Amino acid sequence: MRIGIVGAGILGLAVARQMARAGAEVTVLEKEPRIAAHQTGHNSGVVHAGIYYQPGSLKATLCREGAAMLREYCAEHGLPYDEAGKLVVASTRAELSGLRRIAERARENGVPGIAELDAIGLREVEPRAVGVAAVHSPHTAITDFPAVARRLAADVTEAGGFVRLSRPVRAIRQTTDGVAVAAGPERLTFDRLISCAGLGTDGVADLARAGGDVRIVPFRGEYYRLAGPARGLVKGLIYPVPDPRYPFLGVHLTRRIDGEVLVGPNAVPALALEGYSWRSASLRDLRRIAAWPGARRMAAEHWRTGLREVYGSLAKRAFVAAARRYVPELAPADLVRAGGGVRAQAVARDGRLLDDFVIDVRGRIVLVRNAPSPAATSSLAIARHIALTVPLTF
Repeated sequence: MRIGIVGAGILGLAVARQMARAGAEVTVLEKEPRIAAHQTGHNSGVVHAGIYYQPGSLKATLCREGAAMLREYCAEHGLPYDEAGKLVVASTRAELSGLRRIAERARENGVPGIAELDAIGLREVEPRAVGVAAVHSPHTAITDFPAVARRLAADVTEAGGFVRLSRPVRAIRQTTDGVAVAAGPERLTFDRLISCAGLGTDGVADLARAGGDVRIVPFRGEYYRLAGPARGLVKGLIYPVPDPRYPFLGVHLTRRIDGEVLVGPNAVPALALEGYSWRSASLRDLRRIAAWPGARRMAAEHWRTGLREVYGSLAKRAFVAAARRYVPELAPADLVRAGGGVRAQAVARDGRLLDDFVIDVRGRIVLVRNAPSPAATSSLAIARHIALTVPLTF
């Protein structure tokens, strides 16, 4: 089997490794000159334990499986992996019912070690944190996802596969015999093509003439980092109780594998598919997003939340206030801008922000339509799921 993979983020490389180990002839096509250039290289490095996701969903199942697989993979290859632990903190009594639902869901999903803590108990885990109660997930971990991606790429090449950089896919033609692909200067033919293109998902789908009922709407997540001694105020990960209406988790504090502590991200509508700042705007991308009925319906329903997120992006004090709800000792001078990333969020035609992973099969072409967080955590399990559930022979 000749299998082409579009996208050299952690998910595309995990799929390529899975297929190469099964004996396929694998070629990864990446438009950028380096791997892990977008979502994989712009996240906080959290290995999620699976506490949030709807029981029975792909996210719940593959996050739990993927976290275990990733832990073993990091140990096998000497990659960093630290079970820093996570607290989900209710800052007011009004959030207690939501916190209880998270604890119940975590137990349904089989997340180990879940504990419900009172105000005193949470301070035993995070001495500088405050709240009325918390859920503690001691096995939530942190790692270096770009380093994992580099190791996956090495696995692919060691198995006889190819990782082709600076190869943007320009044309796709599906026939009864295979899939012809023009990528950069090359013309290639595959038996199967699997798209793990992230922010470029819709572009690949359009080239493959595979329309659908979901489209990617980009959301920029911005971060600050704690400077100097303030880094010592956070031991692990401190998260708010999330709003169940959205797939985003809210501004939180995250210790990274390099010792830095991030504050964020928010969720600001981006002005381009790769809109990493307010200065990054694309009229072509904006027209394409605005043309999608789901994007317009989403904006009409959630515009107030969108305005709050934009305000938080422009006003540092909003980030400081969000962080101080959980660590009151923080001061504005403790927070320094630290860049951010763009989330490829699938939105349905009716305006719903899709929460679960979405994998679409169109003949010989497999399209991963929605794979936001925890896709990095779940990448090895998603790759196995695709190999087990998608027919790879004709």
